[in-house]
Amino acid sequence: MAFNLREIFKALAQAEVDYVVVGGLAVIMHGHLRATRDLDLVIGLQPNNCAKGMDALSSIGLRPRLPVSLADFADPEKREDWLLNRNMLVFQLWDPANPERSVDIFVREPLDFGTMMAEAVVKDLDGVPIPVASIRHLITLKQMAGRPLDMDDIEALRQIAAETGQELP
Repeated sequence: MAFNLREIFKALAQAEVDYVVVGGLAVIMHGHLRATRDLDLVIGLQPNNCAKGMDALSSIGLRPRLPVSLADFADPEKREDWLLNRNMLVFQLWDPANPERSVDIFVREPLDFGTMMAEAVVKDLDGVPIPVASIRHLITLKQMAGRPLDMDDIEALRQIAAETGQELP
């Protein structure tokens, strides 16, 4: 990734945003080296948490790819409209000053968010705590997506779980 992840995580931590890292970066943070182009997040969708998250990401230069307001993400009715009428699964943010800096935020919590937060593994990036989805949750999310790369990630995650003594269902 050609952008500063620490800045993103630091902004979210300072704003006390409830979120979990998922996707390719989460797989990498569990120990499987592979390429990824963006940062995938599940943010708790309570309006106040969403507003804090969007404010934090805006403060470091991120903007929506679509011509909508960042504040719209905090509105459950707008997110539901995006999902139903635009088939939007993620809210894409990017940095006009660095087009490679891209963050995708799930429009709907793909799994129970409270459980994801409770079971997240907290990683440290130069003093910034980062909640990363558990291997079990990542496997479930990857199964839901079902792309060939996801199948490769599932195999790698299962191997990491076996090597570290983690039991999977």
